[in-house]
Amino acid sequence: MKLVVAVGGASGSVYAKRLLDAVVPLASTVEIGLVFTRSGEEVWKHEIGDIPPYPFKRYGLRDFRAPFASGSAGWDAMVVIPCSTGGLARIAHGISDDLVGRAADVMLKERRRLVLVVRETPLSTIHLENMLAVTRAGAVVLPAAPSFYSKPTSIEAVLDTVVGRVLDQLGLPNQLMPRWGEGTGEPR
Repeated sequence: MKLVVAVGGASGSVYAKRLLDAVVPLASTVEIGLVFTRSGEEVWKHEIGDIPPYPFKRYGLRDFRAPFASGSAGWDAMVVIPCSTGGLARIAHGISDDLVGRAADVMLKERRRLVLVVRETPLSTIHLENMLAVTRAGAVVLPAAPSFYSKPTSIEAVLDTVVGRVLDQLGLPNQLMPRWGEGTGEPR
């Protein structure tokens, strides 16, 4: 599998970090292209600190030579995590003025998986209409809305309720949290 991970500029960099940490063990079987929006990098540094040296190729926001900027390269999926409502709007309206927008546009036109982990509240009518537009175009809008049936006891466990769903949507192995009806809510 070839996966684009785009870190957007909404608050919630911890979701991106948790996802990237979860896919590090898959680096030998999953090719991951990593790209940060300008504000995504700023928010990460503010919320978490330095960006770790992940074992993935990192692309610049203006690098339109990145393989996933073209449908002919055959990349399978993309996630924008967290996805700002500004990023959502640009994707919904086909604005491909940076690598994140172009890669999302490629995923939609090629009918490949695009998961947008929107992290905003409350939502305006404009946000909801943009969510509907990208959903109609084939994307999955997966709000960063944690669940609590697994009785999470740490921030990581709360994050895993969202990141586990992201992994499921991308078709990647997910052992982060129990599935509904499994066990007593203890992580497997």
